[in-house]
Amino acid sequence: MFKARRRPIVAAAGVAVVCVGLIVHFTAVGAAADFFADALYAVLIYLLSIFCLPRIAPTASAVLTYGFCLLIELAQLTGGPAALAVAFPPARLILGTTFAPVDLMAYAVGVAVVWAGDALVAARGVRRA
Repeated sequence: MFKARRRPIVAAAGVAVVCVGLIVHFTAVGAAADFFADALYAVLIYLLSIFCLPRIAPTASAVLTYGFCLLIELAQLTGGPAALAVAFPPARLILGTTFAPVDLMAYAVGVAVVWAGDALVAARGVRRA
């Protein structure tokens, strides 16, 4: 049976996540939209990790992703990301500006969903490279 390569699938999924994330960011308002956008951020970071490190185990990718998201969120406590967003507005989309504890839950949900999807894909026999 043919086993598809993983990177093109991950790249396509990443493009889709960016598109949906931008649509949510620029059109939706409210706490649910913010939560969904933050969950999508975690999904994108997970996809980037498995794109760059195709042989990484799903659990390792999930831990790496959540750790990265946690660092970004904690960095917002310093004011650095907010200052960078003033100097270079697109940085706001990547680093955020304001610490919000609920974002940590959104990242956890996003990581859990993408980790489960990755496990399902792996079970279907998609090669890691």
